[in-house]
Amino acid sequence: MKTAISLPDDLFESADALAERLGISRSELYATAVAEYLAKHRDEDVTARLNDLYAEEPSGVEAELRSAQARSVDSAEW
Repeated sequence: MKTAISLPDDLFESADALAERLGISRSELYATAVAEYLAKHRDEDVTARLNDLYAEEPSGVEAELRSAQARSVDSAEW
């Protein structure tokens, strides 16, 4: 799909130079940049939802498990 966007001159020139240096078209550069931007924000959304979920869960270790872990470390030879 074709679209028209407005960019500051310096940003356009930098993007144009990068596309030339990478040997890709401006369209490919912009499409890649938008895809990476969307992926970044999608990842942030997933992280935020996981943080919300785990905020409701207890994060401590039960005393019996903590004791078992301590015993196994004490008996290990390094």
